[in-house]
Amino acid sequence: MNKVVLVTGASSGIGKSIATHLSSLDYKVYGTSRNPNKYSNLPFELVALDVHDLESAHNCVASILQKETTIDVLINNAGVGITGPIEETPIDEVKHAMETNFYGPLRVLKAVLPIMRKQKRGQVINITSIAGYMGLPYRGIYSASKGALEIATEAYRMECAHLNIHFSNLAPGDFATNIAAGRYHAPVVAGSDYEKGYSHTLKLIDEHVDDGNDPMEVAYTVEKILKAKNPGIHYKVGSFLQKFSIVLKKILPEKMYENMLKKHYGL
Repeated sequence: MNKVVLVTGASSGIGKSIATHLSSLDYKVYGTSRNPNKYSNLPFELVALDVHDLESAHNCVASILQKETTIDVLINNAGVGITGPIEETPIDEVKHAMETNFYGPLRVLKAVLPIMRKQKRGQVINITSIAGYMGLPYRGIYSASKGALEIATEAYRMECAHLNIHFSNLAPGDFATNIAAGRYHAPVVAGSDYEKGYSHTLKLIDEHVDDGNDPMEVAYTVEKILKAKNPGIHYKVGSFLQKFSIVLKKILPEKMYENMLKKHYGL
């Protein structure tokens, strides 16, 4: 039987690429969106899910199990972007980002793990970010939310190993998606001590997304993980420099690495 895969946040961007690619292979794919009726002509079925709501997560899983006998794979992809000087970013927006990027996947897991435990098998891929490996200026909240998910996944992996449920992180770099359109931007405040640095960084971020690679690269990496006999803990996909930045953080003195980032962002 074809494996059943649940991909959150599959109406656009990386999630849509993952769900579309897996649908072309031997997988039965269900994607999620807060408003699935807004989308049509997708090669997979969209199910309603608001990752801010645990009941919504349980309802999503229940609706899939009305049609399927298992949920074999969960890909936690739903997320939001957020930029701004941390001091000037409204706490409500910080909470919203954490609710989506960190607590959201945990809620979905609370709904899916009992199913996987009962069927005595399962696989989870949490989509994080290369930004989660470092505190990036004016993206600190986004980095923190994705970094938190990276660390939590490491713990989940050990806690669930004896249940035959396998966890992996997949951290993309910048890809050509519409994430910038949905990202919360703290306003650039004229006369602020952060005005110059934040303005420059916003421009740089948008250039990176516009020049980003095809998100299908992430989908191909998901396929690789799903076909691996013994999936690893951490996977990265992106440009050479983005992936190499993680290596540099490990080997360079801390202040040297910090100065390298500051120079890159013109700070």
